[in-house]
Amino acid sequence: MSVLIRHAEVAGRVVDVRIEGGSITHVGADLPTARSSVDAAGAALLPGLHDHHLHLLALAAARESVQVGPEDVEGIEVLAAALDQAPVRHGWIRATGYHESVAGALDRHLLDRLVPGTPLRVQHRGGALWMLNSAALAQVAEALDESPDVERDERGEPTGRLWRYDARLRAALPDAPPDLAPVGHELARYGITSVTDATPDLDAAGIALLAAARASGALPQQITLLGADHTDPLPAGITLGPRKLLLRDHDLPTYDDLIDLMRAARAEERAVAVHCVTRQSLILTLAALEEVGSIRGDRIEHASVAPPETSDWMARLGVTVITQPDLVRTRAAQYARDVDPEDLPHLYPYASLLAAGVAVCASSDAPYGSLDPWQAMATAAHRTLGHGERVGARNALQGYLRAGLDPSGPERRIGPGMPADLVLLDRPLAQAMREPSSDHVATTWIGGRAVT
Repeated sequence: MSVLIRHAEVAGRVVDVRIEGGSITHVGADLPTARSSVDAAGAALLPGLHDHHLHLLALAAARESVQVGPEDVEGIEVLAAALDQAPVRHGWIRATGYHESVAGALDRHLLDRLVPGTPLRVQHRGGALWMLNSAALAQVAEALDESPDVERDERGEPTGRLWRYDARLRAALPDAPPDLAPVGHELARYGITSVTDATPDLDAAGIALLAAARASGALPQQITLLGADHTDPLPAGITLGPRKLLLRDHDLPTYDDLIDLMRAARAEERAVAVHCVTRQSLILTLAALEEVGSIRGDRIEHASVAPPETSDWMARLGVTVITQPDLVRTRAAQYARDVDPEDLPHLYPYASLLAAGVAVCASSDAPYGSLDPWQAMATAAHRTLGHGERVGARNALQGYLRAGLDPSGPERRIGPGMPADLVLLDRPLAQAMREPSSDHVATTWIGGRAVT
């Protein structure tokens, strides 16, 4: 199909852009008409945005769950009411977004008071912890191992608190894959045409779900996987990224063990993407990279606490930081209450990393953060927690315009031969950057096909 986008602002110039067969064929003035024509009227046309860190299957599941975060419920009575009204899907209640500020720490005994008979699982807002009632524990008993990830009381009985247990739980849960179509639609509505899925140790079943959603068009975005195994053949539209290394903050690996993991990734000719949300995990990671030797493509996921002395270190190693600036908005109260005062000034640094020469890309970490990239740009420019780390909205946009496999590289450009993955705004770019908002997204194309 031939499409002509007329009078679009591209890199500061108003031009026409012609699309044929999923690619851009011409960029210039007064191009011949096409079968389909769109008049941009001087509004900005950008390469489609790339979210460098999210979790697609968890995002789809969260859309089918009851939300019980601090912004949704307050106090145990309101939590109880929310769970009582929650839909029961395939025999289970699934709740997400919980934080202790709602009603304290949850275990099987408290959850049994709230939901005594129906299997219930509640996910902590950080994504690392599941909390199950007794009915749920009975359903997944065969999946509970003897590792420290299964919290137990003084009698050795499970408390219902399971750490980093998603993959092990999956086999014991009803075979009811979440619907990815709403996720694909929401991504497109924000102008996102490609994503990096950061789910660790993504198994063949998970990859098959993503592949099926892509094949059906339910999830039209191109996907880069951090958690896929090097030996797994990947379907069209899905590519292999750096190897995700998930450092468990309650049980950090030894220095030697982390070096072994990094060397295993190097043996597969892969960079690494290391989950670092504490200063201890960041310093351990940088020391290990120093020993193993960094390569292009190595990433630090989150760098949630990065004291100043680590900035030059990261710059020297050449790692890219994949940050989530909007978390300092959605979790400001939690951070102010729970984070060590010594760490508060160093939460999700941005400006200081750029000043040190570190490549930084903004992302969402959805569903654990808001999926909206335009809100992330606005927060990056106007954050109140750590206001010295503010960067211009255009700086944050720059990260979204970098390729998923090259987040430290240049912005993608609109030109002949490039994929027709595009987002058209409703106004010039300078105006949109004054007040970033997803309301400014007019049309998104993926492979030359309008998907919004």
